[in-house]
Amino acid sequence: MKAGEKIKSGFKKFWFLLWKDNSVKGWAFSMIFLFVFIKFIFFPGLSLVTGTTLPLAIVESCSMYHQNNFFSFFAPWFETHEAKYQEFNITKNEFEHFILRRGFSKGDILFIIKANPDKLKIGDIIAFNSGTGNTPVIHRIIKIEEKDGKKLFTTIGDNNNKMLVPGNNPADVDERETKEEQLVGKAVLRVVPWLGWVKLIFYENSRLPEDRGFCTAN
Repeated sequence: MKAGEKIKSGFKKFWFLLWKDNSVKGWAFSMIFLFVFIKFIFFPGLSLVTGTTLPLAIVESCSMYHQNNFFSFFAPWFETHEAKYQEFNITKNEFEHFILRRGFSKGDILFIIKANPDKLKIGDIIAFNSGTGNTPVIHRIIKIEEKDGKKLFTTIGDNNNKMLVPGNNPADVDERETKEEQLVGKAVLRVVPWLGWVKLIFYENSRLPEDRGFCTAN
């Protein structure tokens, strides 16, 4: 058999085993192949394209949740939360032009790209390492300052009624003066709502009681 024919024959066997073989062997092969493809090809490739180590992020908290989520009415939501933005001179009209102005919910999957500190602006949603947990915090920028030639970002969750400071709760983080080197990326799109629960459901029992379950608005 010629080399070309061997390759063609081998590919046919591989394709059959991957997609058409209904045996336990075929199922196991497909699962292993998908795992290897996603972990070692898809995600590294996506990271290379987006410029971040976290191109797809599962939302693990309710800090950015709005009542009824993307079916929510913006005006009554902003009236409830307007006071916390007044300190930073953010008006309703400005917020209406922010990305993902209706927030997002626990279990949603977000598309993340590289965050260029010099191009970030108030209203953008960034993922950053807080130093208090294993996963990045994903919150909205409400203030930008510059110190020693570098940008500092103040953020808050849309569903949080006050700035979070260490000590109130083990999950709380200080969101003032987040440094450039803490940035993981910038959220630009909600890819799929709720699908992340497929993973989160396995970790719910390890969370604090108040952090478990579906989201409610503050």
